[in-house]
Amino acid sequence: MKPIIEFKDFSFKYRSQVEPTLRDINLAIYPGEKVLIIGPSGSGKSTLANCLNGLVPFSYPGDITGTLEIDGVNPKKLGIFGMSKKVGTVLQDTDGQFIGLTVAEDIAFVLENDQVPQDKMFDKVGEIAELVDVATLLHHAPTALSGGQKQRVSMAGVMIDDVDILLFDEPLANLDPATGKRAIDLIDRIQKQKNTTIVIIEHRLEDALYRDIDRVVVVGDGRIVADTTPDKLLAGSLLKEQGIREPLYITALKYAGCEVTPESHPQHISSMNLQPYVDKVQRWYREKTFQKVENRQEAILEVKHLSFGYEDGDPVLKNIHFTVQKGEMISIVGKNGAGKTTLSNLICGFAKPNEGSISFHGEDIADWSIKERGEKIGLVMQNPNQMISKPMIFEEVALGLAVRGVSEDEINERVNATLKICGLYPFRNWPVSALSFGQKKRVTIASILVMNPEVLILDEPTAGQDYRHYTEIMEFLKEINRDYGITIVMITHDMHLMLEYTDRTIVIADGEMLAIDEPARILTNKQITDKAYLKRTSLYDLAIACEIPDATAFAAYFIDYERAMGGEG
Repeated sequence: MKPIIEFKDFSFKYRSQVEPTLRDINLAIYPGEKVLIIGPSGSGKSTLANCLNGLVPFSYPGDITGTLEIDGVNPKKLGIFGMSKKVGTVLQDTDGQFIGLTVAEDIAFVLENDQVPQDKMFDKVGEIAELVDVATLLHHAPTALSGGQKQRVSMAGVMIDDVDILLFDEPLANLDPATGKRAIDLIDRIQKQKNTTIVIIEHRLEDALYRDIDRVVVVGDGRIVADTTPDKLLAGSLLKEQGIREPLYITALKYAGCEVTPESHPQHISSMNLQPYVDKVQRWYREKTFQKVENRQEAILEVKHLSFGYEDGDPVLKNIHFTVQKGEMISIVGKNGAGKTTLSNLICGFAKPNEGSISFHGEDIADWSIKERGEKIGLVMQNPNQMISKPMIFEEVALGLAVRGVSEDEINERVNATLKICGLYPFRNWPVSALSFGQKKRVTIASILVMNPEVLILDEPTAGQDYRHYTEIMEFLKEINRDYGITIVMITHDMHLMLEYTDRTIVIADGEMLAIDEPARILTNKQITDKAYLKRTSLYDLAIACEIPDATAFAAYFIDYERAMGGEG
């Protein structure tokens, strides 16, 4: 069979760069295959994707050597419009992909351009909407939908053109775990029904492997370092060497001293042959030596019977009630649209609750202004670009102090000290635009930290980060929590973050609080995970398969062991 995508000795260098971003790429993908591309940030994955959909060289010019053919044609001959007829791209940021005012208009956009008769257009839109499960949303505005719904609309918009290849750029980055599973499920269904060639670029390996993948291509430093099956990849050490997070059950097996083999089919915990590993896993668990240290502190933030709705009679939050202890790291989880971000807005004073109260050190803060709250409670938004307003790093971090009339000497002293804490001091005179996404995230944290807050609320601190940058940010947050006593509240979809870094988790679903408990208890409770669109941890499945009766205790032991190992594995 002839490949539908074929790179031969392909290298690419952006015009603005000295060194090539891609080097000597040799890769063949065949019609109907589903291929996952993984690699650390900066490895060249996105550039590879841009070559597939024509953004290289049409939007990002540069020097190309070697050859690339898509469906037997050089992309240069087709142009970017011609490429869009062969490769449909679903972006990580779906908002940047919408054109129509309603879902139906957005899906029909390509057909309108092609002057398809209206009756055929209605039929085609209805057919595709049915396939991706958005038939009931056709009259909704795309921007008003949840993360998972937006993604399905984006998929419909590119599939309506009957493209042969679908390219997904980090489809899971902004989705809650259960919606992520559904997205992977939908991609799998489309591949099987329409025999579409699927290319997925993703950081969340365990979630991406929820359905069968034909091959995994690992990119490192602009080169292909592996092109193999999921079973072979999970059995080896390459993921760790490349700084890519393994599935949790694989890490647990390796901690237990098991030598995972491709023959045991480790791609899915549900179908893996665990028989050869049971004894070692049981022995490792029996040897557990960690004791839980109870760390009871005074309450710093209390939310009491909080209810809120943007419109009368349509509550977003109902009777939310919890206490955050001074100096703890706590997570807030739940499905997209559950009310997590609304809760942080209420705490920060951007909205007023309809009922209930919020107390800080026992004092009701209902009458505190946003400025007064901001001095005690800092909020770091998910997208750093929404927070940055100055061109230079030093100016950005100094802004909050400057508007409060702090003297120049004190500003210099506090900003430099904060930049040192955040590892940004060497870049203090750099423009913000020269920084990576992860470094920008640190700038936004620094601009809040310089105000000396007692509580830091972070909305999705690790979204879209590879494992190395994820670990860097989380270890940094752990450090400021430990060394400076700052209480940290994290809104997250990342179950690994919740397990590894927080001692308690608040679960919100449909505006109500379902639980506040240890992460291991939450992620081994099927009732809670199903209702809150979380994903039950694969450690639970591993414990059950290895005949360990207390799966919650097993998951808790794994967390303690990993913390003791410093996350090194």
